[in-house]
Amino acid sequence: MRDILAEINEKLDEIEKKEGVRILHAVESGSRAWGFASPDSDYDVRFIYVRPKADYLRLDEPKDFIEWQLDEVLDINGWDLKKALKQFAKGNATLYEWSGSPIVYRTTDDWARVKETAKQYFLGEIR
Repeated sequence: MRDILAEINEKLDEIEKKEGVRILHAVESGSRAWGFASPDSDYDVRFIYVRPKADYLRLDEPKDFIEWQLDEVLDINGWDLKKALKQFAKGNATLYEWSGSPIVYRTTDDWARVKETAKQYFLGEIR
């Protein structure tokens, strides 16, 4: 398990560098997170990220998701924070799932502030 954790963290670092984003929160969202993994289950790594401030002021907005890797071992993709909050406001439970995952690969104080703020605007509570 130690090797896969190192690989996942290397991939997250690579995403930040190559995409020019900062990952706020990264978790496991698949069967492994909920204790139903089979021996051949892949790792479903999901993350929320932010881009530099200037990107949010562009008229030609960059895509709001990153699909990084999909193979027999790793399935890595993430959402821009703006997209995540819009989907959350529409009732999409994905952000709840990602926020409640028992397997957290990395998180930030900024994510903790997002969670606290979100409680004021959305029904329920993000974990």
